[in-house]
Amino acid sequence: MGRAGKALKQVLETYGITQNQLAVAMGIRRSNVSRWVSEIRDPVAETMLEIREGLQQINPEAAKEFIRLYLGESAEDEEQS
Repeated sequence: MGRAGKALKQVLETYGITQNQLAVAMGIRRSNVSRWVSEIRDPVAETMLEIREGLQQINPEAAKEFIRLYLGESAEDEEQS
């Protein structure tokens, strides 16, 4: 658990986006974003697209970086298996 959370946390910090900003852009509660960033809960696949769309509204580069980090870590995990 946590791949998405780690990528999201890094993007929020790098681009200066608050959890609340992302939650508002996505139309959800900030507590949901907090659970992902804290790696308490992983977002489901459909939510990953919604996260990307929310980030896209705030900063398109942040959305690209989120997907790059998420997929990049996924590819590295597969190579190590």
